[in-house]
Amino acid sequence: MAQQTGVVAKKTIRAPFAGKLGITAVNPGQYINSGDKIVTLQALDWVYVDFFLPQQNLSVISLGQKVTVASDIYPDLTFEGKITSISPKVDPATRNVQIQATIRNNKRELYPGMYATAKVLAGEVQNYLTLPRTAVTFNPYGETVYIVQEGTKGPDGKPALTVKETFVTAGPLRGDQIAILKGVKEGDTVVTSGQLKLRSGSAVVVNNDIQPSAEASPNLADE
Repeated sequence: MAQQTGVVAKKTIRAPFAGKLGITAVNPGQYINSGDKIVTLQALDWVYVDFFLPQQNLSVISLGQKVTVASDIYPDLTFEGKITSISPKVDPATRNVQIQATIRNNKRELYPGMYATAKVLAGEVQNYLTLPRTAVTFNPYGETVYIVQEGTKGPDGKPALTVKETFVTAGPLRGDQIAILKGVKEGDTVVTSGQLKLRSGSAVVVNNDIQPSAEASPNLADE
C-alpha cells in the first residue's frame, strides 16, 4: 500500500505557490520528462514594475518611496505602490539605474509583461521656465539662445526684428523641454531652429508655422 502511494505521489505535480495557470503545453496522456514545460503559473496578487531613471535622480530616490503606475489599457485607472529595490549599479552605456516597484494587484488587472508608465513622487512640485531643447545651443563656452528683439526702424517706419545671442543657465530636462534657470525671462521670444545661420544683430522674421514638440515622453516617429 505504501509503495502504491509513493508511485501515485511521484505522478502528482503540485505548484510551489498559488496563482493563475496559463495555457497548457502538454496533452492528456502524454509522457513528459524532467524539465519539460507543462504550464505557466503567475502569482498576480502583487506585481513588480521595473523601470529606469537617469543617474541624476539618485539623490531623490529611496526605498519605500511612493510610485504611481498607469497603463493605456486602463486609461482612467492608476495603481499605487512603492519602491522596493534600487540597483546598486549604474548602466555605463546609458547612465541609467534600474528601479523596481511593488504594486498591489487585488483585482488582478495588471499582467506580467505589460507596458506601463511609472511616476515617482519625489519632493515638492517646482515651476520652471522651459524652452524646447532645440532652442539651446551647447558649446564649450556655455549654453546660449537667440532672443528676438526690436531693432532700428525700417523704411516703412516699423522696427525691424533682430536677434541677440544670450548666455543662459540650463536646468533639468524633461522630454523635449529644458528648464532655463537664468538668462531668459517670461515673455521673451526665442529662436527654436536655424541658429547656425544667425549671429547677434541678424534680422529675422517670426514664423510659427512649425511648433516644437513639448512631449514629456517623446516617441520617435518614422517620416
